[in-house]
Amino acid sequence: MRITNPQVVGHTFLDGMLGDGYYPDHLVAKGQGILRRLCGRIEADPPADLPALYALTHAATESFNDLQDEFFDADSEIETVARDHIASDFYFVAESYGFKDADIEELVATRDW
Repeated sequence: MRITNPQVVGHTFLDGMLGDGYYPDHLVAKGQGILRRLCGRIEADPPADLPALYALTHAATESFNDLQDEFFDADSEIETVARDHIASDFYFVAESYGFKDADIEELVATRDW
């Protein structure tokens, strides 16, 4: 899916995790892919309201839940710093698509990290 939102196109997802030896680059790249796919889904079928947006972000959060085991296997984890970066990027996505009233905790409510 091609992303056309100029704010999103110019944004580096999970920037604070890149280059940090604790977070394997290939797993950060997978996380970036989850966030880009979320943006593609929003652009392909824009959510009509916050509950519809939350349904999309919850599905993307579940993908991060699945990725958590790979972090463990690589002697890393989605810990406090990573959680903050991930949640901040979910909020960035919400704002970029006009959902400025989105609740950051609700965006990632289905997390188990």
